[in-house]
Amino acid sequence: MEKEFFTEYGEASQYQIQEVVGKGSYGVVAAAIDTRTGERVAIKKINDVFEHVSDATRILREVKLLRLLRHPDVVEIKHIMLPPSRREFQDIYVVFELMESDLHQVIRANDDLTAEHYQFFLYQLLRALKYIHGANVFHRDLKPKNILANADCKLKICDFGLARVSFNDAPSAIFWTDYVATRWYRAPELCGSFFSKYTPAIDIWSIGCIFAELLTGRPLFPGKNVVHQLDIITDLLGTPSSETLS
Repeated sequence: MEKEFFTEYGEASQYQIQEVVGKGSYGVVAAAIDTRTGERVAIKKINDVFEHVSDATRILREVKLLRLLRHPDVVEIKHIMLPPSRREFQDIYVVFELMESDLHQVIRANDDLTAEHYQFFLYQLLRALKYIHGANVFHRDLKPKNILANADCKLKICDFGLARVSFNDAPSAIFWTDYVATRWYRAPELCGSFFSKYTPAIDIWSIGCIFAELLTGRPLFPGKNVVHQLDIITDLLGTPSSETLS
């Protein structure tokens, strides 16, 4: 399996691949053992990283942020495997701490979660957001699949590929593209024009949607498109005041 997973990377011998735990358009994630430490890790292989500029930018952004952000509720990058030469630099391997599942699977399993579980989950998510926003970072893509989970109920936020940094010392409203976050967890201010002025409140909205889904077992705002998304939000919360809209 190692030969199938790794291309010609000199550091590959340090890791013993056990199983593939995830696949997607980005590549493959495998569980492995670090033979030097005995620690179980997750290795994310991104294929042909330079084929599309947008993908390369997203990967670079995530790696840079996660190497700087160090917090118990944020997934940790342990190592980045480098190719033997620049000429052979096509795939990239990022070594993360290994988590057993994600919050999407936890919600689907619905294994007799108690009020204490919900409280602990929400506490961890808000604590992580306080740290992330304190570093002037907006995640912008919070959803159950981007929150990793362990059997001991430990949660960690991951996937910072769409995150943005505010370079102001004080949190401030910033104009950025709005096509971020999976629609169901997207704040209303991201469902309007192509450019939106928004604040870290967009992440708080996503956490609220995730928490409601934890409690009920189903998405709070499962919009079929942007217009439907706004419709079901206003159906539940009412039409915003003119002051809010302005």
